[in-house]
Amino acid sequence: MTATAPRFGAAHVLWLILATAALLGSVLSGTASAHAALTGSTPKDGAVVATAPKDVTLTFSEQVAMGDDAIRVLEPSGKRADTGELRDLCAGAVVKYGVDLHPGLPEGTYTVAWRAVSADSHPISGAFTFSIGAPSKTTVALPKEEAGGGVVGVLYGIARYVSYGGFVLLVGGAAFVLACWPRGAAVRPLQRLVVRGWAALTAATLALLLLRAPYTGADFGPGSLGAVLETKTGAALVSRLLLLGAAALFVAVLFGAYTRREDEGEKKDLTFGLAIGGTVVAAGIAGTWALSEHASAGLQPLVAMPVDILHLLAMAAWLGGLAALLVALYREPSVEGSAVRRFSRVAFGSVVVLAATGVYQSWRQVGSWSALTGTAYGRLLLLKVALVAVLVAVAWLSRRWTRRMAETAVAAAPEDAAGDAEGGKDSEGGEDSEAGDADAGGGAGVPVTVPDDPERAAQLARQRAVLAAARAKRARDADPERAGLRRSVLAEAGVAVVLLAVTTVLTTTEPGRTVEEAGAAQTSAPAAVPDRPLDLTLPFDTGGVNGKGTVRLTLDPGRSGRNAMHVYVDGPGGRPMDVPELKVAYTLESKQIGPLPVLPERVAAGHWSSTAVQVPMPGEWKLQVTVRTSDIDQTTIDKNVKIG
Repeated sequence: MTATAPRFGAAHVLWLILATAALLGSVLSGTASAHAALTGSTPKDGAVVATAPKDVTLTFSEQVAMGDDAIRVLEPSGKRADTGELRDLCAGAVVKYGVDLHPGLPEGTYTVAWRAVSADSHPISGAFTFSIGAPSKTTVALPKEEAGGGVVGVLYGIARYVSYGGFVLLVGGAAFVLACWPRGAAVRPLQRLVVRGWAALTAATLALLLLRAPYTGADFGPGSLGAVLETKTGAALVSRLLLLGAAALFVAVLFGAYTRREDEGEKKDLTFGLAIGGTVVAAGIAGTWALSEHASAGLQPLVAMPVDILHLLAMAAWLGGLAALLVALYREPSVEGSAVRRFSRVAFGSVVVLAATGVYQSWRQVGSWSALTGTAYGRLLLLKVALVAVLVAVAWLSRRWTRRMAETAVAAAPEDAAGDAEGGKDSEGGEDSEAGDADAGGGAGVPVTVPDDPERAAQLARQRAVLAAARAKRARDADPERAGLRRSVLAEAGVAVVLLAVTTVLTTTEPGRTVEEAGAAQTSAPAAVPDRPLDLTLPFDTGGVNGKGTVRLTLDPGRSGRNAMHVYVDGPGGRPMDVPELKVAYTLESKQIGPLPVLPERVAAGHWSSTAVQVPMPGEWKLQVTVRTSDIDQTTIDKNVKIG
């Protein structure tokens, strides 16, 4: 009874590997970041402003989608400081959004939390702080979980990878039947493979549609699905479901009417129609990814989208056809060598298309040699290229086994013809014919009998099926070329599964070009000035009696926002000098701000101070100190200082 083991065949093993790869991909995707980056904000992260700003604005590297509650500004106590109404400030290539703040905000540290959806459908989020007057303690905790994370993110990631796997099996399996092995349309294991691919893609698409709202950070409720349908991603998922309805009709015709056609002319016409219709439906399904993900955003989208469709179709034809060939070799020993050779040609063409489209996509998403090795996207791309090279090397071994099969078939043809001739002669004598009839009945030398008992007849039928399967297995195992081909194709399938996992992880990883552009934007921003008091020593001479001395000024912490200022006036001998009047003013000439007067209070002889000196913003400020030593003698000292 060991002959029943093939029930757990290569198709089941393949699905188990695909499920494992999907789980691996979902884990890897947790480290991936999204594809739009926050390049600037007003106020900046960590800034200390003198007065409360009227609004908070965010600038992004590419187009994003934001809802009314996408930007939240929280007071130190946790209370909302913004009005909750999002303002679209985009102009030309500048992507900027903002929210207005309530008037009369108290001093302290404020938290800005934001979330958005990048143009390629991936959610992004972040948070930063700024202070009014001076930093303070805050009860607001910055969110630790990134957008698209948590349990929902894992489920969404699994659904994405299952959808890619289903697309590969559906499109590649059907292409293998039509282009390489038309007789395979009547083979049950191949039928199950393609149908399961359709079911997996349909179920994964429905899951993505239901998980989309919580995945992007929106509340899951009765109106959430309607809101998702209004987005680009929602429209793409619905379009995919409609196209899968057409794909179901295609599969029904392929495994129904197509297998029943006996007239060669009619079957050829139906093959042509199925090829055209199937290509259109497959390209449409591939387009639902191209229109909503990487290819639709960034550089040259009008070129990138059709290139992405070709890339997906070539991947499906190669990897899905490989899965179909693996199932055929393990579950249908009678698969012809000509079918294997035809798939070899299809695979070669697919590799050529993948290479051409992959080079363009790599240039578009990576952009530079430094990004190829210095970013997560670039390193994953190098891993993908290495896996493709391994897959091509294993495919070369498969082609060698295929050639050996062809040579063996040619060599065996004359022997088969001779055997047929001898068989004909023996038939005339009647001896071999009688033995053959006996074998057909289920045992050598045993006459064919049909018992009257239906249960006994069913038992005999099962025994004959087991014997037939055992004979087929012995014949299959006795063919070393076919066994070698099965092993090499199985190795190809294993590498292909890993390749598919890496490819799908790439779709959730921030492109290297975007990473470098965001890094360049941050590098070009002014560097933060460390917190250190500003100390100045300025000599003065009012021109009168006892009119010479030195002013020592300290500004603490010496940055934008609130500062404490101390001014000491010393006479010629270094002793404190009590002057009738002292004034200070600040001017930021580059922004036409000022002069901003400061009237310090006299603390003691020669010592003046002020604890509420507000510096609105960092920059190169001109400091002016006016000293009056008598009713008519005074002078003003100028000094340019850098305030962070």
